[in-house]
Amino acid sequence: MIIIGEKINTSLKAIRPAVEAMDTAVVQEMALKQVEAGAQYIDVNCGTFPFKEPELLEWLVNTVQEVTKVPLSIDSPSPKALQAALKVYKNEKPLINSITGEKERFEAVFPLVAEYNTSIIALCMDDKGMPETADDRVRVAEWLINTMTKEGVQISDIFIDPMIRPVSTGSYYGVVALETIRRVMTEFPGVHTTCGLSNISFGIPARKIINQAFLISAIGAGLDSAILDPLDKRIMSFVYASELLQGKDDYCMNYLAAFRQGKLEV
Repeated sequence: MIIIGEKINTSLKAIRPAVEAMDTAVVQEMALKQVEAGAQYIDVNCGTFPFKEPELLEWLVNTVQEVTKVPLSIDSPSPKALQAALKVYKNEKPLINSITGEKERFEAVFPLVAEYNTSIIALCMDDKGMPETADDRVRVAEWLINTMTKEGVQISDIFIDPMIRPVSTGSYYGVVALETIRRVMTEFPGVHTTCGLSNISFGIPARKIINQAFLISAIGAGLDSAILDPLDKRIMSFVYASELLQGKDDYCMNYLAAFRQGKLEV
């Protein structure tokens, strides 16, 4: 399971003032804690500062890569901010978060994927909006995968996001997301799927319970990456246990290592 650590995001109360003040120590400590907890990517996002986003995203990338060689997920809808960050990027292959099938956004972001040889999170939406059905989401995923691989992107560098919508606004949205994950992973061998878990529970009390249950279901459907809080030992415990039960952990080695390292909540 590829874990993308979500904690360096200015929408979080603990991070916003640190980024605004360019407090290197706070940001670097959070990056290192996430790596130690098992994150294979660190997401960096300063989208709540739209007028300073290029400057702050560049600073975040420089700040984090001073203390870790783990690749970063550079998270912004702004091509200008993405380019500012990519220009100073030095770690292993970065992940751009994200692109869509919307013509304007695709044409603005894809040249950066090609120029900087990045991996890419691709959202299942296009100029028709956010699809309601799994069929339509898979159709968008197919277009994104075919278009990018024809331009030289390796399928293993593509992370399809099925678009997680709150079940509080439609009880069927969980089923649609799970079916999209299952079909994408079956129909496009070699591609990854990823998502931000917390959207599923928006507007519902005790959200962590729903997030945890959805994660287990999604791993069962084939999900092989998630944007989540790796400092949450309970949800990380479910990651290790679910992969073990799905036959994705040979001889239970990852689970046993996590247990020995005290990473499981028991």
